[in-house]
Amino acid sequence: MSAKRLLSTPQYHQIPPTIKNSLQWTQNCTTQQPKPPFQPKRPSILATNIIKSYFDKGLTKEARTLFDEMPERDVVVWTAMIAGYASCNHHARAWVVFRNMMRECNEYPNAFTMSSALKACKGMNSLSCGGLVHGMVVKFGLEGCLYVDNAVLDLYATCCATMVEACVVFGGIREKNSVSWTTLIAGYTHRGDGYSGLQAFRQMLLEEAETNAFSFSIAGRACASIGSHTTGRQIHGAVIKQGYESNTPVMNSILDMYCRCDLREAKQCFHGMTERDLITWNTWIAGYEKSDSIECLYIFSQMEYEGFSPNCFTLSSVVAACSNLAVLNCGQQVHGTIIQRGFDRNLALSNALIDMYAKCGNISDSQQIFIEMSIRDLVSWTSMMIGYGSHGYGKEAVELFDQMVKSGIRPDRIVFMAVLGACSHAGLVDKGLSYFNSMIGYYNLTPNQEIYGCVVDLLGRAGRVKEAYEIMEGMPFKPDESVWGAFLGACKAHRHPDMEKLAARRLLDLGPNMAGTYVTVSNIYAAEGMWGDFAKVRKLMRGVGSRKEAGRSWVQVRNQVCGFVVGDKVGAHIEWVYEVLDVLVLHMVEAGYVPDLDCLTQDLEDGT
Repeated sequence: MSAKRLLSTPQYHQIPPTIKNSLQWTQNCTTQQPKPPFQPKRPSILATNIIKSYFDKGLTKEARTLFDEMPERDVVVWTAMIAGYASCNHHARAWVVFRNMMRECNEYPNAFTMSSALKACKGMNSLSCGGLVHGMVVKFGLEGCLYVDNAVLDLYATCCATMVEACVVFGGIREKNSVSWTTLIAGYTHRGDGYSGLQAFRQMLLEEAETNAFSFSIAGRACASIGSHTTGRQIHGAVIKQGYESNTPVMNSILDMYCRCDLREAKQCFHGMTERDLITWNTWIAGYEKSDSIECLYIFSQMEYEGFSPNCFTLSSVVAACSNLAVLNCGQQVHGTIIQRGFDRNLALSNALIDMYAKCGNISDSQQIFIEMSIRDLVSWTSMMIGYGSHGYGKEAVELFDQMVKSGIRPDRIVFMAVLGACSHAGLVDKGLSYFNSMIGYYNLTPNQEIYGCVVDLLGRAGRVKEAYEIMEGMPFKPDESVWGAFLGACKAHRHPDMEKLAARRLLDLGPNMAGTYVTVSNIYAAEGMWGDFAKVRKLMRGVGSRKEAGRSWVQVRNQVCGFVVGDKVGAHIEWVYEVLDVLVLHMVEAGYVPDLDCLTQDLEDGT
């Protein structure tokens, strides 16, 4: 790009006089002129500065054009191109420029070149390319340069399967700074090893290394990932002591920790924050999504009232809240917001909508969204299969599984749980068993307790109780409470009293955690007149402090969600509710319905 074009192009701001004079000087360098009032910079330096400015504004094409028109390029301008592309997330282009530099440039790469190239390799998630650059770092004697060592550490912490290589690099850094420690902590935390991340943070404090806001932020994330409430409160105290309580990213991580550990303290933390951004609201909304979905929707409306615009992360939590509540009307309104904001092509949101419509009873809309998706991942197929299975469309779920395999997507254990559950609800026993066998024999996936529970449920629902027991006997590990619970349910449903008692004894031997298990076993003994065993089970239940959770349901009436609990006597129009129930009971009696009291699981002591 010539100087004249730079000076005349209308869409750019006017070039400052110093740069304009220098550009004119480069064209008239052979003409005798008075000495300028400043020492002009060389053209390559000026061009490099302009390239950096282009990248800062995201003008990658303009930067490339100017770079291509330069007759001479030194290592600085090559490095500017590599760093610029990497900063704009064009990592593959940065790698191509680095390769061209190694072929064309007569100068050796410097430390800035190598750190920028390593950043590009990390962005491409290419360990092989990163290894090549690391080799060049050693070859050119750049080991020991702190920001190069930190870039190598970041590469291995991000791209390697384990943290072994990153720890070796970390151990070789002679003078570690806060970036070195924070990179190590983040490496552990981002791969789900919050315990090791916190251990590294403690070691950082013991060695009296310099901390910064990001150090505390990532430590807070580590606490959140493992639900360590005590350590999280200690970090919160250190944050206040260090004066970071007004730092929004740090407080967002603390808020995330409290949302996972104690919502009451999370509420105090949220209202105590002086500055909030969209991440703050997203964290707050996601914290309530599972525990109190109604409150989650209220917080979402409050966020919009305060002028924040939701992004994909916000809306995915809100859609999940609608799924939990099964409020179709609200979910449809959120879907409209997604379309209005142009997020309808977002993969994660589409997956969430498939799940939401299925849980709200509208499987046809789930299917429509699935069909219209231009890109599908494993979650898309799994969500649709689970939707089909929960609605009794076992045949459609099986066909979808076969389509997924043909499309080249490899199923995982969750997919097999979905298709086995669909086969179980639809009575496709032999088809389900064939999938179970292919999971082991063809896909080399080892079944876990959940998979075995699905197979036992599959056989049990079909009355093939003996085969279900043989599957349990052949398990490579002892069946857990969920597997024995599924087997016990099958024995009760198909009248196998001996096997039923066996399952009850095995369940009690495990020391079950679910109150419903104690209630079921005690009712079995009561039905058989075994009152001594019944009393023992009730005593065990009281001893572990277990209490069966009361049944709860809700219905949406005129945009209001009304909740009902077993034995509820308080609430608006509760008398009308019981009048309607009495009418329903009369209709059931007239229809000749006889309740199966043997299968009724009721806690006679607490009324649930």
